[in-house]
Amino acid sequence: MDRERVKKRLKKIFGKVFFLPPVPTLLISVPAYALVIYVLAEEDVEPAMAYAAYFLSAYALIITVTGIAGFVRFVRQGVNQHPFIKKMLNVPLISKYLKEATFRAEASLYQGFFINLLYAGVKLFSGILYGSVWFLTLAAYYILLALMRASLLHYVRKDGKSKVSEWRRYRLCGIILLFMNVALAGIILLVVYENSGFEYPGVLIYVMAMYTFYAAITAVRNVIKFGRYGSPVMSAAKVISLTAALVSMLSLTTAMLTQFDAAGGPVFRRVMTASTGAGISVIVLGMAVFMIVRSTKQMRHIRQEKEM
Repeated sequence: MDRERVKKRLKKIFGKVFFLPPVPTLLISVPAYALVIYVLAEEDVEPAMAYAAYFLSAYALIITVTGIAGFVRFVRQGVNQHPFIKKMLNVPLISKYLKEATFRAEASLYQGFFINLLYAGVKLFSGILYGSVWFLTLAAYYILLALMRASLLHYVRKDGKSKVSEWRRYRLCGIILLFMNVALAGIILLVVYENSGFEYPGVLIYVMAMYTFYAAITAVRNVIKFGRYGSPVMSAAKVISLTAALVSMLSLTTAMLTQFDAAGGPVFRRVMTASTGAGISVIVLGMAVFMIVRSTKQMRHIRQEKEM
């Protein structure tokens, strides 16, 4: 009982510190971001102020990511009362998108497919322009993600789908992820060997960090959420989104180490990049194995039920 009480208390404290309402989130985040912009823009800044700015900006980034859903909900509650929005909600397609999670998931497949193609095109162009194997490898990775989404899109549009065929498609995605993990390991080895990474000008790195954390948290939430809906294809789509978010996290890590690691040196950068990359690779490997094992069990179970 005491242990449960301590857990509940810690959870309550954690929620109060990192999951703030919309207004306090804005009141803390805006000044924190302004302070870190000032510190980055000025050359002669006291170390104490610089450390305080980095700490506050990190905290602001966390509460921004954890509170963005509440902020959107807060804004939407007010916006929904606007006459123009009420008219828009009367449009069947828009109303369906806002109210049906499965329809939004199908729409997100198209969105993710085109974003992956765009990412792949940018990385491919950069790789050819700068002669970078690092960018070319990333381009190949995003092309494979786009192909996986294209496969799911093709399946979603088909008629006469069965549960076995859904689980078969789910397993195929797991198998592709398993082979893609080899490409991911190659990316990590290249970054560690060349001791290189992304560079973002000015405060753009904070924007990218906010987007990356939001994408990762949203992807994790959607993987859990759609796992309960019993749709293997939609679950596979969310696993692909999580994989893309994890690769973005690796890119962000290398960018932050390149931009802020003045004292750590190349050895520290290599160790941190290798550790982060290895952790991400293990997560992707675990998801791939889980998808293969789970789908195989489910297909066997369905066939046994039919035979009985």
